[in-house]
Amino acid sequence: MWFFGKKNTEEKNTEEKNTEEKNTEEQNNAEEPGKGFFARLKEGLTKTRDSFAKSLSNAFTASEIDDDFYEELEEILIMADIGVTATESIIDDLKARVKKDHLKKTEECRDILKESIKAQMKVEETEYRFESEKSIIMVIGVNGVGKTTTVGKLASKFKAQGKKVLIAAADTFRAAASEQLEVWADRAGVPIVGSTGGADPASVVFDAVSACKARGVDILLIDTAGRLHNKKNLMEELRKMDKIISREFPDAHRENLIVLDGTTGQNALIQAKEFSEVAPLTGIVLTKMDGTAKGGIAVAIQSELDIPVKYIGVGEHIDDLQKFDPDAFVEAIFN
Repeated sequence: MWFFGKKNTEEKNTEEKNTEEKNTEEQNNAEEPGKGFFARLKEGLTKTRDSFAKSLSNAFTASEIDDDFYEELEEILIMADIGVTATESIIDDLKARVKKDHLKKTEECRDILKESIKAQMKVEETEYRFESEKSIIMVIGVNGVGKTTTVGKLASKFKAQGKKVLIAAADTFRAAASEQLEVWADRAGVPIVGSTGGADPASVVFDAVSACKARGVDILLIDTAGRLHNKKNLMEELRKMDKIISREFPDAHRENLIVLDGTTGQNALIQAKEFSEVAPLTGIVLTKMDGTAKGGIAVAIQSELDIPVKYIGVGEHIDDLQKFDPDAFVEAIFN
């Protein structure tokens, strides 16, 4: 095993420079100077909003609140990838409010609908305990969802909060995975523990946990290999790493964050269900929410699995990953 922080060789410096230039170009394309996160979120959810809000506007032009109105709303919510379970709960809540408040006009249901969707996505402040305790966060998910990038962005956020952060490069299968993560670690200014390609990921985790205890680290972030949810052997490897952490540092607060690509809609929900059978998921990170028409999946996942969406990503910039705010999210798709 080896520990490293800054790159030392000329070859690595050249590689890092090229990677950073590419990332800088992507960031410049993804973000306008001075634009706040909510503005980027709203812009990123344009496709979802255009489809969803337009359909809702048509539904609210109905003159009466009747069965046809409820059926149309149900279809709109499901088509927006909000999911059957969440949709049924939202419609039931709306019907109860209509009856209680003796509402007659469909337009009176708009704000009630918004509040009901927000309630489906509420995230308690206690869900972020790891920010104030000795914690180990394992970041998991299938290939291509943005796990390595998420680890780097989280490391930067925690470092900015004054936390002592360590990254473990436990993705020993993908070519150049450690090098890519090292670029993010350098950018965040945090050390990293890794190994040569093809090594046992569990051994990397073991060394990282040992270093975490020895160095008095506040938060250990573990980047794992992209695992196809239907590959039993890879899922067993994930289970092995989970057991090592529990055995070697039982007092640490544990987080298993699954990173999901928001553009995949219901497939993201399937992936989350599969991974939840292997490791207890404590939170969801939704990436690539900029430019997707499937923004409603954020509601579906939290409602179906009772697992909170804790972070949402809307771009390539290091600040484009933020804590999930259900109020801001719902406002972004309605207005």
